[in-house]
Amino acid sequence: MMNDRKTMKVDAIRNGTVIDHIPAGRGLRVLEILESEEDQQKDLITIGLNLISGAYGRKDIIKIENRELTVNEVNQIALIAPEATLNIIRDFEVTEKKTVELPEKIEGLMHCPNPNCVTSDETIHTRLLRVSRTPVRLRCAYCERVFNVEEMKLVGISGKYEE
Repeated sequence: MMNDRKTMKVDAIRNGTVIDHIPAGRGLRVLEILESEEDQQKDLITIGLNLISGAYGRKDIIKIENRELTVNEVNQIALIAPEATLNIIRDFEVTEKKTVELPEKIEGLMHCPNPNCVTSDETIHTRLLRVSRTPVRLRCAYCERVFNVEEMKLVGISGKYEE
């Protein structure tokens, strides 16, 4: 006999943020955005990788207790996981749910990969303009080159974006 009950694979959180519908395999990259040396000591983070999803087949999920994300963190997540949803939890209830939105203009969050770009040599924040959301493609406002997000490196994160 089949049991139709839903079971949670990770505990519910009292207050905080749940990042859901992260494409499978990108959860650790999202985790890199969320972790800073200061936050590692105080945030309780639960991560589920390659979970079954009715809508997406497989997905990753991250739960962060007692923390809501900054605008920069949300924008960086939108670059890596444009389909992700954010759930704000208060007293074990979802009080707000929204899909991340890749902004039209992204400033200072990514390095332009063009070594000849003025942002490579000068202390100028990059300014990237969204060309497309899926797949994520951005155009540098200074050198005019168009890049896939896979070619770019997030500011403050080591290594390149990996699928």
